[in-house]
Amino acid sequence: MRYWLIAIALVALPAWAQVSAEQPWTRATPPGAKVGGGFMKLRSSGAADRVVGASSPVAGRVEMHVTMREGDVMKMREVTAFEVPAGGTFELKPGGAHLMLMDLKRPLKKGEKVPLTLKLEKGGELKMELTVEEMGARQPAHPRN
Repeated sequence: MRYWLIAIALVALPAWAQVSAEQPWTRATPPGAKVGGGFMKLRSSGAADRVVGASSPVAGRVEMHVTMREGDVMKMREVTAFEVPAGGTFELKPGGAHLMLMDLKRPLKKGEKVPLTLKLEKGGELKMELTVEEMGARQPAHPRN
C-alpha cells in the first residue's frame, strides 16, 4: 500500500502549482509617502495558481491592483487575485497589474531590500525581497529577460 501512495505522489508532483518570482522590485519613496508599488514576473513551472494575498512588514497592508483605461482616464482598481497560468507567466509592472504597499511605516530607500510574502491559493506562501530602485524607475536597474 505504501508503494502505491508514493507512486501516486510522484505522478501528481509535476501538476502541483510551483510559482516563483523573477526580479521582484519596488521604487524608493519620498519622506512621508504612505504608498509604494511592488513589481515582478511570476512564473509557474507546474499547474496554474492564483495570488490571493500579500503582506510586508513595512506596510500596514498590501493590495493587488490593475490599471485600466476608462475613456481617456487611467484608473486603478483593486482585485481579489492574480492568475498565474500553468507553465506560464504573469507580470506585475508599472502601468499594469501591481501590488500596492499601503500605509508604509517608513520611506523605502534605494538599494535596500524589502521583505514581501505572497499568498498562493494552491502553493502556500512565496517569500521574497523587493529590491528598492530609484524613485520613478520604470523597470529594475539590471533587467533580465
